Amino acid sequence: MALVKLVKKGAGYFCPTCGRMLHHVSGGVVEIVNGRVNMEATQPKYECAKCGVYYRELLGSGFFEDHPMDPPPPPSAPKTKKRLLRTGDIPPMILTREADGKCPCPRCGERMDFVEGQPVRIVDGKADMENVMDHFRCPYCHSVFRRIVGTDYFQWSAK
Repeated sequence: MALVKLVKKGAGYFCPTCGRMLHHVSGGVVEIVNGRVNMEATQPKYECAKCGVYYRELLGSGFFEDHPMDPPPPPSAPKTKKRLLRTGDIPPMILTREADGKCPCPRCGERMDFVEGQPVRIVDGKADMENVMDHFRCPYCHSVFRRIVGTDYFQWSAK
C-alpha cells in the first residue's frame, strides 16, 4: 500500500497506472468481520477494474492509499436437487432409530427425527391427534412416516 496523488480531470479521478477513469463506489454500512466492527466499508473508494486495485483517501489529505481488490469468489458448483422418490413407490418398511434418535429417510436419504407419542392436546377447542403415536418426520423433504397399527412397519403418511 503506497500513497498516491490521483489526477482529477473534470468529473472524476483517473488511474495513475493505466490512465482509465476510476469508478466511484460510495461507502456502505458498518460490517462485523470476525467479531469486530469494520469501519473500512463505510468510506468511499475509487476502483480500477483493469488494474485490480482500489484507492481510498487518507484522512481528507488528497492522497490516496492503493489496495488490491478482492478476487471474485470462484464459481460454485450448481446445487443439484436431490431426487425424491414418489410416495407411491415407497413400500412399508421397518425403520429403527439409531443412538441419536434419527434414521435415514427412505424418500430423500437425509436424517429423519423420531417424534415420540404425546398425550392428546386441545388446539382451538379441538382435539389434536397428530402427535399421539410415535412417528418419524423428515425436516428436509417434510415427509412423515407413521407406524402401521400392530406391526413394526412404517409407511409414508400424508399428515
